[in-house]
Amino acid sequence: MKIWERFFSLSTRATISTRWLGFTRIPMLLFARPSIVELTDKKIVAKIPLRRRTRNHLGSMYIGALVVGAEISAGLMAWRRIEESGTPVNLLFKDIHGEFLRRPDGDVFFTTNQGKEIDAVVLKAAETGERQEMPIRITATVPAVSKDEPVARFTMTLTIKRKNTGT
Repeated sequence: MKIWERFFSLSTRATISTRWLGFTRIPMLLFARPSIVELTDKKIVAKIPLRRRTRNHLGSMYIGALVVGAEISAGLMAWRRIEESGTPVNLLFKDIHGEFLRRPDGDVFFTTNQGKEIDAVVLKAAETGERQEMPIRITATVPAVSKDEPVARFTMTLTIKRKNTGT
C-alpha cells in the first residue's frame, strides 16, 4: 500500500488525478472543477458544481459543462481499467447522444453503472489488439432539487484500441 492510499480515499485520489489531468492536458476539466463522489468497480458518480463558470444565461448548467460531466463519468471508469490492465490502450469517444429532460438548477451528479462491461471491453481490446466499441449510459441528476429524477441522459460510444508499440 502506498502512503497516500492510507490518507486519501479512492474517490479523493480520483478527484486529484482528474484535476491534474485538467491542469496538464485537458484545461476544460480544470475549468469545470469536477469531483468524484463515488468510485467502485461497478459504479462512478462525478459531480460538476453549478457556479459562475458552469452556469448559462438562464442560471442553469451550461450544456458544455454537462457534456464534460458525462465524459468524466464514462471516461474515468475506462481510464482506470486501462491503467490497471497495464496495457497501453488509446481511449476515445466516437459519438454522444444527449437527452435533456429538465433544467439543471444545482450541482449535477453524473452516474455510470457499467464498470464490469467496461472491464470486459478493455480486456478484449488489450488481448486482440482490435478496436472495441461500447455504448456507455450516463444519468445526470440534481439531488438537491429533484432527488433521483434525471435532468439529462447521455449515451457515449467508447472506442478503445491497443496502441501500436512499433516493435
